[in-house]
Amino acid sequence: MSRRRWWRRHDEVPVVDLQRSNPVRFGLIFLIVIAVLVYFGFTKHLPFKHGYQLKAVFASAQNIKPKSPVRIGGVDVGKVTGIKTEGATGVVSMEVESKGLPIHSDATLKIRPRIFLEGNWFVELQPGSPSAPTLSSGATIPVAQTSDPVQLDQVLDALNTDTRANLQTFLIEYGAALTRKPSTVEDAEQEVEVRGINAAQALNKAYHRGGKALRATAVLNQAITGTEQHDLSKLIASIGKVTSALNVHEQQLGEFVENFNTFFHALAAQAQPLHETVGELPSSLSNIRRGLAALDASFPPTREFAHALVPGVKTTNQTVTAALPWIEQVRLSLAPSELGGVAEGLVGATPSLARLVNEQVPLYQQTDAFNKCLTNVLYPAGNTRIQDGSSTTGVEVYKEFWYSLVGLNSIGQTFDGNGSMARFLVGNSGQTLRSQPASVTNTKVSGKRLLARSPLAPQGTRPAFPGQEPPYEPKTPCYKQALPNFNGPLSQGPADGNG
Repeated sequence: MSRRRWWRRHDEVPVVDLQRSNPVRFGLIFLIVIAVLVYFGFTKHLPFKHGYQLKAVFASAQNIKPKSPVRIGGVDVGKVTGIKTEGATGVVSMEVESKGLPIHSDATLKIRPRIFLEGNWFVELQPGSPSAPTLSSGATIPVAQTSDPVQLDQVLDALNTDTRANLQTFLIEYGAALTRKPSTVEDAEQEVEVRGINAAQALNKAYHRGGKALRATAVLNQAITGTEQHDLSKLIASIGKVTSALNVHEQQLGEFVENFNTFFHALAAQAQPLHETVGELPSSLSNIRRGLAALDASFPPTREFAHALVPGVKTTNQTVTAALPWIEQVRLSLAPSELGGVAEGLVGATPSLARLVNEQVPLYQQTDAFNKCLTNVLYPAGNTRIQDGSSTTGVEVYKEFWYSLVGLNSIGQTFDGNGSMARFLVGNSGQTLRSQPASVTNTKVSGKRLLARSPLAPQGTRPAFPGQEPPYEPKTPCYKQALPNFNGPLSQGPADGNG
């Protein structure tokens, strides 16, 4: 058996004897293995294998450096692999990990500082809208979809002479507003404790209410933490999604801000009505406070009412069970042989009833007019007591009418064979009476005078003849015509109306 190499059996794996191996070769292999492990440990990148490559053209890429992070929504998804200057612009090459994909054609990139205005820089990537086409590895984002950071000197350049003058005017006017004494009208709209003092003094008094406000703020902050674990983190994550969506739709957000400016301009044009409305708020709040106090006072009776309802609610099941037989009987009574048939007959009779009701409307109108005539004219006239001197009866006219019928009936009894006729004897000597032309139309005596004989000269008439007939208004409704004055100055006197 050789000292360098030996075989256990012809079918076993040979084992190399390392006693005579070259130590230099073994050391080189060990160093190579250590170098590979150190490379992978620090770079965490496989050689000869590249991830998703993306390029973007910026107007200025002086601040960004290689290995600067690429972030989406604050999360690192890649890094900058190189910067190349092309004229006045710079092309930034980036490698994006799989968690930052896909990237769409309307994606936007911004170079932002990690510290406000100055500091380390990173590339903020917005992947774009899902409806846009997806970019393949190696694509280039144009300069129209990228933006550079704002430098401190650019902020200072914005404060030009006009801006500084406007800022000075603002500070002066703000100081004047804080120290101006309010007018009497303005004081009347304020709370009692701030009347007669300027705005600065009122702000100082506001600190007296700070204790209650801070306690309420503490309660609010405690409520913001949520009721379960990770509520606040979920809220922040949701806010991040909202802000990311707003950042993607920058054009719509710009239009919203412009329209918001228009809204405030219109609101400023209504400053006076708005001032009057705000002036009414204290009284409105007082009314609301009183209303809430009344509502709070109503809660105890409401609670007692709710407690009183509990026994009734508990017996609801028994009530429903007891009502089921009645419901069954009602269902049977609605069958076609019962109320269902009656209802079917009513359906057929309803059109005729509708026509009958429609045709009764004119009758009701005439009945209403007749009732008004009775109420406004006939009843008041019938209830009048005529003053007729020594012949005054002292009773209403409608009673005198019935008395006259009784009298005529008594003198018209059948006291001879000539029938029930009232007979009067008129003498043929004395005075001749002649009436005015008769105004009765459609008769034989229309327009003619009537003659009569009287043994004595007439002493007068009651009521006195007014010289003309009362006006006749056939086109005016009865209830609208004026009631005559039966006991007026012409109710007694001679026929000529002078005595």
